[in-house]
Order: sequence, then C-alpha cells, then structure tokens
Amino acid sequence: MWRTNSRIGFDDRLVTVILVPVASLVIPFVFFGMRINRPPYFTWQVYLSVLIITTVIWLGNRYIMIWARSRYPDFTDVRKRIMVQSMVMLVYTIISNNLLGYLLDICGLKHDHYYNGFEFDWLTVITNSNVAALFCSLTVVAIYESIYFMNELKKSVQEKEMLKRESLKAELNALKTQVNPHFLFNNLNTLSSVIPENPKLAVDFVQQLSKLYRHILEVKDEQSILLQEELDVLRAYAFLLQTRFGSNLDVRIDVPENKLNTRIVPLSLQILMENAIKHNIVSSDKPLKIEVIAENGNLIVSNNLQRKNQINESTGIGLDNIRNRYKLLGYGRVVVRENGADFIVSIPLIEN
Repeated sequence: MWRTNSRIGFDDRLVTVILVPVASLVIPFVFFGMRINRPPYFTWQVYLSVLIITTVIWLGNRYIMIWARSRYPDFTDVRKRIMVQSMVMLVYTIISNNLLGYLLDICGLKHDHYYNGFEFDWLTVITNSNVAALFCSLTVVAIYESIYFMNELKKSVQEKEMLKRESLKAELNALKTQVNPHFLFNNLNTLSSVIPENPKLAVDFVQQLSKLYRHILEVKDEQSILLQEELDVLRAYAFLLQTRFGSNLDVRIDVPENKLNTRIVPLSLQILMENAIKHNIVSSDKPLKIEVIAENGNLIVSNNLQRKNQINESTGIGLDNIRNRYKLLGYGRVVVRENGADFIVSIPLIEN
C-alpha cells in the first residue's frame, strides 16, 4: 500500500526512514541549543522524544496530503488544495506537537531532560518546540510537493508526446482505411456502375472522393478543427457510402448553425461512421440509420444496432483513439453507451 499510493507519486519509504531520524537529530541542536559537552545536554531521552514527535508529525502530514490530493485531484484545483491542505496541516502540527509534548513530559521523556541543571524560560521552550514542529511540516511539504509537481510536469510532457502520436495514428489509420484495396475496389466498382447511367453523379462522386483524401492530408498537424469543416467532409464520406448502398443507408446530420464554429478533433466523425458501417448489417431488409445531432454541448453520433456475425471481436481502436485525443487535450470525456436498440457516442464540442 505504501509503495503504490498514486497520490504520493513515488515510493517515499527511503526518504522517511532517512530524513525522520536525521531531522530528529538536528532539531535539538538547532532549535533548543543543546550540546553534547555542556548544558543543556543532548541525551538519548531527548532524541527519543523528538523522534516520536517528528514521526507523528511527518506521517500525519503525509496522510493529510494524500487526503487533500484525493479530494482535489484536478490540476485546476491546485490553489484550493494547497490552501485547505496548509490549514489542516498547520492545525494538526500545532495540536499534535503540544499534546505529544505534554504526554511525553508526564512520562519523563521531555523537559526534565531538556534543561536539567540549566535555567530556562517555559514560553521560549514551547515557542521553539512549535517552530521546530512547523519546520518539520514545511520540510514534508517541500519534499513531497516538489516531487509531486516534477512528476506532474513529466506526465504532462509525456501526454503531449502521446497526443502527437495519437493524432498521427488517427490520420494514418484513416488514410490506410481509405487506400486499402477493399475501399478502393468498392468505390471504383460503384463509380464504374454509375458512369454509364449518370455521368454527372460520377463526376460528383470523384469530387467527393478527392475532397475526402485532401482533408485527411490537410489535418495531419491539427489537434482540433472547426466542426463545420469536419461535417463537410463527413457529408462527402456519407455521399460515397450512400452512392454505394443506396437507400439501405440513411445518414441524417442535424446540427444548428450556431454550433458550426465550435471545434472537434479531426477525423473523429469519419471514424465513427466507418465503425458503424464496419460492424453493422446494411441491407434492404435491415437499413442502417446514422444520425448526427448537437445536444447539451456535445455532438451525438448514433446508429441502430444490427451487428454482423464477425469472427473477430471489435478491438475498439478507433474509439480509444478518439477518447485519448480528447483526454490529452483536456476538453471533456467521450461517452459511449448502448440502450439495446442503438449505439451512441457523445463527443464534447470545444468552444473557441
């Protein structure tokens, strides 16, 4: 449990085992003016009492930080977390230091040995004791918070690199899908059947196919694009599929104009439509219906469920790619759900 606590961010056992005894050794000399060869004398009783108090304060503050990071886990809550954490640690440190000091004094492990044979001021002793306790708390905060923020910075850099890889992977996957022999064969086959019957439709088909490929190449360096651009390309992709499947495929896009200037991760809608075609039956007996609407700050892509009998289970790579890109951008969560009749994906719209 100690090693794997994610709120600490590192295995702090070695730090605790080394620094608590060292701090307990330093505190009597620095804060209480103790010496080995003259009064006030540093004795093993003094060291034991300081070690007990330091250990309790150190571990208590450690768990206060774990609690605070669990309560305020988001980066946007760092200021609030630090304020709450500092107040709780301050109160805990003062109370535990004075209470333990009183109990150890009763047991004969504290002030009688601190200043035996030496004139002292009790107020000074108590003040120095609390200052030493606060020093211990500040040491805990400095060590744990610096390592925590270094780890968060490292994680942020890694996530940015992952985002670049995920974006590139999405682009390459989309491009591979479009240039694979099945896709080209199906589209060329559709085109060859359309040319003699409807030359104008054939020209439109080639233009939409060209638009699709051009878009894939243009968005390779983009983390997000305008929803209007993505919908334009989605319509081009839907045109190709509807030319192929005819009335067996019904695609409805109903997004209000005031949402067109929001942004979305590129190629996400194409991946979702591609998945719907790949995993569901599209026939005259079972027409596939795909709907794209905007609702509550999200873009909802849904299709009726009529799964194909596939030998291999879906890997979910496409959905994972979309999820990861949104997660790394920090713009909300992609929600996937089924209600028995429909498969529904909710994608956050990114406001400018």
